[in-house]
Amino acid sequence: MKHLKKAAALALSMILAAGLLAGCGSSSSSSGSAGGASSGGEKVIKIGVFEPQTGENGGGGFQEVLGIRYANQVYPTVKVGEDEYKIELVEVDNKSDKTEAVTAAQKLVSEKVSVVLGSYGSGVSIAAGQYFSDAKIPAIGCSCTNPQVTQGNDFYFRVCFLDPFQGTVMANYAKDNGLTKAAIITQLGDDYSSGLGSYFKLAFQELGGEIVDEEQFQTNQTDFKAILGNIKNADPDIIFAPSSITTAPNIIKQARELGITAVIAAGDTWENSTIIENAGADAEGIVLSTFYDESAPANKEGENFVKGFKDFLKANKQEEIIPAVSALGYDSYLTAIKAIEAAGSTDTVAIRDALKELTTEGVTGLIQFDENGDAAKDMAFIKTVEDGAFKFLTTTSVEQ
Repeated sequence: MKHLKKAAALALSMILAAGLLAGCGSSSSSSGSAGGASSGGEKVIKIGVFEPQTGENGGGGFQEVLGIRYANQVYPTVKVGEDEYKIELVEVDNKSDKTEAVTAAQKLVSEKVSVVLGSYGSGVSIAAGQYFSDAKIPAIGCSCTNPQVTQGNDFYFRVCFLDPFQGTVMANYAKDNGLTKAAIITQLGDDYSSGLGSYFKLAFQELGGEIVDEEQFQTNQTDFKAILGNIKNADPDIIFAPSSITTAPNIIKQARELGITAVIAAGDTWENSTIIENAGADAEGIVLSTFYDESAPANKEGENFVKGFKDFLKANKQEEIIPAVSALGYDSYLTAIKAIEAAGSTDTVAIRDALKELTTEGVTGLIQFDENGDAAKDMAFIKTVEDGAFKFLTTTSVEQ
């Protein structure tokens, strides 16, 4: 087991984010269609980056964008038949908002991108999915874990595991550690939070655990003492609170201020250094599931990624820590270019068809899609916070 370095906030200052956007950011060629030519005469193919860089999930979305930008640096071109195409990233900010997500999706459609990558946040992915499908543009989710993202959408794929698996993983962790009474806190109207909470509840009860309290909160809520008071009276062993990076520190700190000693746990969104920064010592002992750990590269691509991405972060004045969602962002880009190569075409339907048959080795392991467009991932990494840093505990694999 290895300690991860304590990271500075990757949500970052507005100045730093703006600097990175200027340095590596939105590339919006005026070529009229996918697979067009730039003013210099070189062939160009556009890949859309559909991510929140502001709003409630801006910090996590920015981490995914960094992984995608680095992948574009490593693989700046793609071979289509005998022709080599320059890859241009077209970045849009869905602002962590379902309405803004539709506007951002429409922007990518109008830009005639050949593939879309993203988004961090299942709710915005679900909101935009139909627009990508109607335009016949394949989308590859990085870390959007709610099953509804791909269900009924023949053009949406994803490289991460799903919430039914993640909920089961965390329920098994609780059982294996003698935690038999759980309280659940979820965000009203948030697909990720409510979905993951319900999957944890189902799995926990099937394992013989007791749900002693369930609470919900509103978007942008900052005072949790009322619902935490109810939870304290219910006396759980574990609180499962899948929520955003913004919300997590408030829940953690206020729970400890009320004298709640239960284990506080969540899913993949909590693997973000801003939670440690903002919750301080109260973050010690929290537990979460995530997609990746840099200490155990899955393959040669993974080994190269660890070194190269840390150099990339250093060059951009970032702490040299690799969030799982950055690795997934990289994998979504890698998957896209492998599909373009396999299709031998810039035609979006041909790329979608190639994705269905694709098998490739990514940083996070083997990527192969089932009939729903979901990657066949069967392993999660369990981490805690110890001495102000994320610490790997174990890997977990369960039957879904």
